[in-house]
Amino acid sequence: MKRDVLVFGELKSGNLRSVSFEAVAAAKKMAGDGQVVVVLIGEEVQRYPKEMIVYGADRVLTVEHKNLKKATTDGYAQALFKVIEEEQPDGLIFAHTTLGKELASRVASRMEAGLVSDVTGISREEEVIVFTRPFFSGRAFEKKVITEGLMMVTIRPNNIPPLERDPYRIGTVESVDIEIENLRTLITETIDNKRNGLDLSEAKIIVAGGRGVKNAEGFETLEELAEVLGGTVGASRGACDAGFCDYSLQIGQTGKVVTPDLYIACGISGDIQHLAGMSNSKMIVAINKDPEAHIFNVADYGIVGDLFEIVPALVEEVKQMKVGV
Repeated sequence: MKRDVLVFGELKSGNLRSVSFEAVAAAKKMAGDGQVVVVLIGEEVQRYPKEMIVYGADRVLTVEHKNLKKATTDGYAQALFKVIEEEQPDGLIFAHTTLGKELASRVASRMEAGLVSDVTGISREEEVIVFTRPFFSGRAFEKKVITEGLMMVTIRPNNIPPLERDPYRIGTVESVDIEIENLRTLITETIDNKRNGLDLSEAKIIVAGGRGVKNAEGFETLEELAEVLGGTVGASRGACDAGFCDYSLQIGQTGKVVTPDLYIACGISGDIQHLAGMSNSKMIVAINKDPEAHIFNVADYGIVGDLFEIVPALVEEVKQMKVGV
């Protein structure tokens, strides 16, 4: 079946988020022989359409306006509603991020459309599109279909692989003129807590610490391991509550949900609230002095021992491996 699918291409700190490319791959599965159209909304987005095309987009629509520099979702929603009205897509995809979730809920409410959130897989069963998403804190999965109307989904980062980049792929780019006005809220200041320039929800490698890290200085050891691995640092709620690190690093049911390629849990006991945020990681390594810690139940590899001895040893080993390369 032929479906036209609109993708909200998300930018953060002036750069395209990698989940935007994953969203294009998801849209391809939904579209069949239809078109995948990406909409880029912001103050300066003209330099990004080509990158979306080489990753699979057929068309890219750009909406630029000076009022979008400090706009909240109110401004993005104004532009997006206009684009949807003109394009009349059969499907709409957002990233399952703070911005994507809020925009998706606004659009679904206004369009009276079904919304499947936090999708980790998309498949086609004959002419039916099936969306897979986790529930019960990641302990089970469910499959959903939207039987009529606009199909809307948000996709979890790091779960749907992007298409292979084709630098010779061609597509069309169109500028859409939309007036953004009567904004009710504005962003006056943005504080970026990303470590090593990486967004926690999109990081491929995460080194996370719990109460076993003991103090803020203990996180410096984890940061060194994350740096040599090319990853970033995360934390359990216990570590955040104890003041060892900022709450922006919290992973779990009340924090961020992550699915990196490698998750190294250091001094984390493995409470169910934390497991809800990381148990679907592709590879889990647990380091803990307690051999009965719950984290070992979900770990692919477990190391029983003192993290302050093991982590520095891992850092040195990785450094030696890099020298050897």
